Amino acid sequence: MNILITGATGLIGSHLCKHLANHHKLVVLTRRKEKAFTLLGHHVDAHETIDDIDFNEIDCVINLAGEPIADKRWTASQKAKIEASRWQITAQIADKIKAAKTPPHTFISGSAIGFYGRQDEPVTEQNNQPFEEYSHHLCKKWEQLAQSASSEKTRVCILRTGIVLAKKRGALGKMVPPFQFYLGGPIADGKQYMSWIHINDMVNIILFLIENESLHGVFNATAPNPVTNNEFSESLGEALNRPSLLRMPEFVLRMLFGEMADLLVFGQAVLPKALNDADFKFQYAELKPALENVLSGR
Repeated sequence: MNILITGATGLIGSHLCKHLANHHKLVVLTRRKEKAFTLLGHHVDAHETIDDIDFNEIDCVINLAGEPIADKRWTASQKAKIEASRWQITAQIADKIKAAKTPPHTFISGSAIGFYGRQDEPVTEQNNQPFEEYSHHLCKKWEQLAQSASSEKTRVCILRTGIVLAKKRGALGKMVPPFQFYLGGPIADGKQYMSWIHINDMVNIILFLIENESLHGVFNATAPNPVTNNEFSESLGEALNRPSLLRMPEFVLRMLFGEMADLLVFGQAVLPKALNDADFKFQYAELKPALENVLSGR
């Protein structure tokens, strides 16, 4: 199968490519070809512009591109960069799929659980009352652009991804250092829910969607057991053999990050109903074994 991947050098993409490389031809859209070759190997077919790719020759597209949303304060210029990095490439892919005579049969496109905004009760893909905030606005348009590629010839799967737990990179890369220096602890009141996913399960979800061609629509890429920030902090401290005592007050987060603090202060308990209904089996359904696996050998 010829598979086009955007965001191939990112956290999820780099892990996914390792699983796909032995069985499929990988076409990678990247701004830096040398970085792609270094991380993924010279067997990938790397391109810097989408116009160099013939979508009539592509069987499946996996769209994982996007500027990290939590790396910098949400200034107007940073919001524009976050939006362009998601909306522009997704719109271009959708246009290429619609213009192809023999388009890809599958388009898997990223999104995030930020689609739901802050929520007090558990939510599934059937939730139709998202909280109107920036993360919802970002994800809603992102998903609409991807869904525009849907047709009788092309199925579209949307991945609303939670906090991805992986070694060295991703969210844990920022969470672990304070705990290692005995400075870790819950955020604000700690009652906000955190919906997480082990990197192995994240990759397996994408493989599962590729293989099961009857599946389409929205899928929450989260483990079936979300936890509160208090519980997450305690489990992370235990996994690192460190205390979880120093609470970060909300006002400090607001001073440091402004509007972006919403991602930390508020949360949602997101349940993967669509994947459960499709009989997907999670390797890491509980947080403690997931953290122990990810942090081993760190």
